[in-house]
Amino acid sequence: MDWLESAVYWHWWVLGVVLVILEVFSPGVFFIWMGVAAGAVGLVMLLFPALGWEYQLLLFALISVASVVLWRLLLVRHPIATDQPRLNRRGEQYIGRTFTLEEPLVNGLGKIRVDDSTWKIEGEDCDVGTRVTVVGVDGVVLKVESRVG
Repeated sequence: MDWLESAVYWHWWVLGVVLVILEVFSPGVFFIWMGVAAGAVGLVMLLFPALGWEYQLLLFALISVASVVLWRLLLVRHPIATDQPRLNRRGEQYIGRTFTLEEPLVNGLGKIRVDDSTWKIEGEDCDVGTRVTVVGVDGVVLKVESRVG
């Protein structure tokens, strides 16, 4: 614990930079807020260099949790607008599209060719040649309804 007792402001800033760099290589937005917290603790240490290591760690933990919670609340209230909201939800991209069955739907289950891939489908039993429309997605299974005509 000697290294904790000798921590100064720039140690926290280095930790903050390391956490921000780690964010670049990890999915999601999490380490950035811990990096911000480390930078904030470094700023507090610059102003109050005699602050004990216990308080430094406590402050780091509190700021980390608070920044993550505040960011999540901000995203809920102001979601990020995009012109392709289903970009990473491949199955949802097919909702509303109509396809012709090449294989029958038997016992509510079947397969359908969608572009360059094959998807499992679920819906009412139908014969080959029936036109079905994708109305929903459950994991990797497309929910379909038959269309007349």
